[in-house]
Amino acid sequence: MAVARLGAVGICDGGRVVPAKNRKRRESFGAIRKLPSGRYQASYVGPDGERYTAPSTFTAIEDARAWLARRRIEIADDQWTQHTAQASAGAGKGRTTTFAEYAEQWVATRTNRHGDHLRPRTAAEYRRLIAGPLKDFGPLRLTAIGPEAVRAWYSSLIAAGTKTQAARAYELLKAVLATAVDDGRLKVNPCQIRGGASATTGKKVEPPTAAELQAIMDKIPERFRAAVILAAWAGVRYGELTELRRRDLEKTGDVYIVNVSRAVTQVTGQGFIVGTTKSEAGVRTIVLPPHVSPTIDAHLRDHVNPFAESLLFPAADGHTHLAQSAFYRHWDAARTAAGRPDMPWHALRHYGATRAALAGATLKELQTRLGHSTVAAAMRYQHTAGRDEELARRMSDLA
Repeated sequence: MAVARLGAVGICDGGRVVPAKNRKRRESFGAIRKLPSGRYQASYVGPDGERYTAPSTFTAIEDARAWLARRRIEIADDQWTQHTAQASAGAGKGRTTTFAEYAEQWVATRTNRHGDHLRPRTAAEYRRLIAGPLKDFGPLRLTAIGPEAVRAWYSSLIAAGTKTQAARAYELLKAVLATAVDDGRLKVNPCQIRGGASATTGKKVEPPTAAELQAIMDKIPERFRAAVILAAWAGVRYGELTELRRRDLEKTGDVYIVNVSRAVTQVTGQGFIVGTTKSEAGVRTIVLPPHVSPTIDAHLRDHVNPFAESLLFPAADGHTHLAQSAFYRHWDAARTAAGRPDMPWHALRHYGATRAALAGATLKELQTRLGHSTVAAAMRYQHTAGRDEELARRMSDLA
């Protein structure tokens, strides 16, 4: 019968020599292995049948045994959970994983409450922020990112005048590191700046006046007049507008109904990607005021192919999506002619919200018309200019 004996070089078992430094020591609970470096690695099998390894190695075997003892007590006291075990096992990863590596994994695996992955445009924007304003954190280990470093970085962006970008980058940084806390890679989130994700430039988007809107209509090429109408009176976003097709417009009597259910985004390296709207609330039906129907009639007759799937506003080739960069030169000339070279395309959406509010729309109706998920979001598009005058005149009538 083979006899095992412990020698200077290891264990001799039936003529087979196993180096002592690689063998596991049998403990009353768990196992301890001496590594080639001379340090000790502890592990155990949890109640779920999975093996969990200590987040770091130990200089002394007594420390490894102490770590195992604590895990054994957690199990005996019914304090052990799979989550705490994974967090404990993953804590050491934060000491070696860089922010850039973890953030890329975060973007690639992030899902919403419905289980859907990030939209291509959103993922591309996050990667831009990681490679841009967040690049200083890229090579740092997760555990090396502290509150002081975050505050110094944020302060430098604010000082440079990029408040909106600072807020977006900070919001992303905080979200990524919050997940690192959940994963057990960090003990606390170092992003602790109050209101850091809500900093803005303070600039308000001023919608065009009726005269300015007419000036834009007079200047912009005829094939884009209906686009201005839909943005101003239906409040559709650019990505929604450029994915609208002939079948998405219905005429009932003297009014058009716009059915919004899709949007297109242009992602660098991927081209145009058609997907859902910005949110579930973005899927909506909007009725246009009757006075714009002649413009829509003319556009469908003169600039849209007769097929149901024909884009309402295609690129110059007549069938592919219209890039925002290609459209911009026409928009820039039109807004300049209206005396509003500062006005973004999004201001037309504000115009529609303001007109709906002046017509007596409730906040809930505005929310539905604009495709917002919350009433609070719809409130941001209400502009009181003109409304206060109307209220004052009504007060006068009651005097």
